[in-house]
Amino acid sequence: MTAASPGRLPRLIATDLDGTLLHDDKTVSDRTVAALAAAEEAGIEVIFVTGRPARWMDVVSEHVHGHGLAICGNGAAVVDLHRGNELVEVRALDRAAGLAIVRSLRLAAPGVSFAVERTDAFRFEPRYPRLHDQRGQPSEVAEAEKLLGAEAGTTPVLKLLAHHTTLDPDGFLALAREVAGGHGEFTRSSPSALLEISGRGVSKASTLARRCARRGIRREEVVAFGDMPNDLEMLGWAGTAYAMANAHPDVLAATPRHAASNDEDGVALVIEELLAGQA
Repeated sequence: MTAASPGRLPRLIATDLDGTLLHDDKTVSDRTVAALAAAEEAGIEVIFVTGRPARWMDVVSEHVHGHGLAICGNGAAVVDLHRGNELVEVRALDRAAGLAIVRSLRLAAPGVSFAVERTDAFRFEPRYPRLHDQRGQPSEVAEAEKLLGAEAGTTPVLKLLAHHTTLDPDGFLALAREVAGGHGEFTRSSPSALLEISGRGVSKASTLARRCARRGIRREEVVAFGDMPNDLEMLGWAGTAYAMANAHPDVLAATPRHAASNDEDGVALVIEELLAGQA
């Protein structure tokens, strides 16, 4: 990893939300709000890069200034927070690939249950735990094969989720990659055995790289923050990367620079140091 040049401000800050920018109670502290505003005032773009769907971005939408973009669904969607979460780019999961993943995981991990995140709705199987806020969403409950089938409509599939009640989270991730990794990108950001599955080549890192390329921003000019396995590729791509003190052990091991924990406003502390020329 190539660090940003000493004394030179980055052009872009990319930060995860849950476990990184947000406190554990899902709030943004006054210190963090001030740091984000100061970064943008200094000419640094700030972009949120999260596994959350666009409908869960209200908690931070008012804290993006400037260009106002956010990368959601682990890279599957780019939204404009200034335009009511309007979709700017979609990188969908092919339905045939999704069905192949479902078939493979049903055989390899009996008891698995699925949910499907589409651009217009979040739908789930009867056995899928109520892990998410479904307020205001269509209430269709059906088997994944139906939710991914032609009769489900034509709106793009952003993400397939797979949950298991008894498997170890990291073990479940390794198993899924082994049996179905050829059909999509597998990662996780939850403490439970919940896998997040995107289309081939779709990740926080790849979508961030695409956005930076369009704006003429080099990876060496990017500072990134994260805490979970779904952040690993982004942290490895960015010129300068910080793992939060509360991060998953794999993230801490792979990322030499560590920030204070999310509840200690670790992102804000680093931004303050960057602006003071100390990082």
